[in-house]
Amino acid sequence: MPELPDITVYAESLAAKLRGDTLQRVRVLNPFVLRTALPPITQADGARVTGIERLGKRIVLALKAADDVELFLVIHLMIAGRLRWLAAGAKPPAKGALATFMFNAGTLLLTEAGTKRRASIHLVAGRAALQAMDPGGIDVRQSDVAAFARQLKAENHTLKRSLTNPRLFSGIGNAYSDEILHRARLSPIVLTSKLTIEEIARLHQATREVMTEWIERLSAEAARAGGWPEKVTAFHPAMAVHGRFGQPCPVCGSPVQRIVHADNETNYCARCQTGGRLLADRALSTLLKASWPRHIDDIE
Repeated sequence: MPELPDITVYAESLAAKLRGDTLQRVRVLNPFVLRTALPPITQADGARVTGIERLGKRIVLALKAADDVELFLVIHLMIAGRLRWLAAGAKPPAKGALATFMFNAGTLLLTEAGTKRRASIHLVAGRAALQAMDPGGIDVRQSDVAAFARQLKAENHTLKRSLTNPRLFSGIGNAYSDEILHRARLSPIVLTSKLTIEEIARLHQATREVMTEWIERLSAEAARAGGWPEKVTAFHPAMAVHGRFGQPCPVCGSPVQRIVHADNETNYCARCQTGGRLLADRALSTLLKASWPRHIDDIE
């Protein structure tokens, strides 16, 4: 799922292309992608773009309709949704797009891989309606350590769960939470109530660093690709642990470990984050039982 760095770069790229432009027409090619009926999606046709915003993991196109009504077109990519940009005059693909947004400068395509239709479009009128869609999580880049600590302590959960809770923190998902916890040298399963003041400060700093570094990295990649993020993925070769199960940790060289849960997995370095202890992996530890190794030294 695209997270804060990816959404930020999408928003920056759209702002550069669409500032002051007009949304000529919205074409909904799959009826399941549109989740609102009022105002009708046709009301966005002919509206002027007044800004591009981010709302959690959603991209927001702020519009001013011909009758001066303030509209917000909210796009949620979920797991497999992606945005493509076609220059003016380029022909959209015959299939694969869920919706197209035609501007004077070009056409924005919303696509989604696979057969599950989770990506969504909402059209709402007025700032209050937009704010009602906000889960409420804080942007750690703009918060101090005290505000960060209050969010962590609001609910007693594992660090992984708290960091990825959109009601607590804005835009952090499965991939970047792995990177943050590795940078902070903290276990993904430690309870937030058990954290020391020093650990909270370290986690706050790691979160700000990881988010900032990856926004800068992805922005640079988009610039080299002509001003658009062509390859948005949760798996980057430069990541320290996410998606790198079995590969060496860039800090200590130990093989990266994982915890499998539902459709996701948590990646971590046992030596850097858990004092060498291997965490139970539901996919294997239950099967192996007593044969499951307890320490990283047992498999190195």
